[in-house]
Amino acid sequence: MHVAALWRYPVKSLAGEELTRADLTADGVPGDRLVHVRGARGPLTGRTRPGLLTLPATTGADGVPRVAGHPWHTPQAGALVRERAGEAASLQAYAGPERFDIGNLLVATDGAVTRFGHDVRRLRPNLLIGGVPADAEATWPGRALVIGEAVIGLHSLRMRCVATTIDPDTGAQNLDVLRRLRHDFGGELALNAWVIRPGVIHAGDPVHVTDTDAVPQSLGGWVVGAPYRS
Repeated sequence: MHVAALWRYPVKSLAGEELTRADLTADGVPGDRLVHVRGARGPLTGRTRPGLLTLPATTGADGVPRVAGHPWHTPQAGALVRERAGEAASLQAYAGPERFDIGNLLVATDGAVTRFGHDVRRLRPNLLIGGVPADAEATWPGRALVIGEAVIGLHSLRMRCVATTIDPDTGAQNLDVLRRLRHDFGGELALNAWVIRPGVIHAGDPVHVTDTDAVPQSLGGWVVGAPYRS
């Protein structure tokens, strides 16, 4: 098995950027989901604002997240987000663990994605592991991946939402994608994961599955009262 692809998402719910290497830390991939879209009542995501999912986000050479080339805190970036998410939307920076839906990594496997039959980007993973049989992914929760010095814990399968129905290039919706996920996968595809031991990983690196008794210190998910900073 090997690392087939790597991604990070500088702005939560916006399009991701593909990487050739990642310096995994205890907080996941550096620069991942450091900015999010906030509405009048809290965070807005691609679940309810699907137009965000095709808006490009990258990381500048200065480490600052950019929206379609504009630094996230500029009026231009804000205007682009409001076009997709409504006039009450704004961009906010927040580096706490709540910014992740569950673990600070999401791992997909090529065998399961091939069975899924759609673009892996619909799943928004951080890692795609290649050379994996289609039925192996479901047996991995509770185990770990070893990639060089890095060790990644595999917590559970990810329950998928309506965001998977949005084409990552065109924005067109296909509800059959979610129906297939429910029919063929029980609605769960890809693995909620976290970093047990930091390390540098590269596309192409060999991957080994091992047993572990490690458990995550915290799991994400937006909570009422989560602090924000601009």
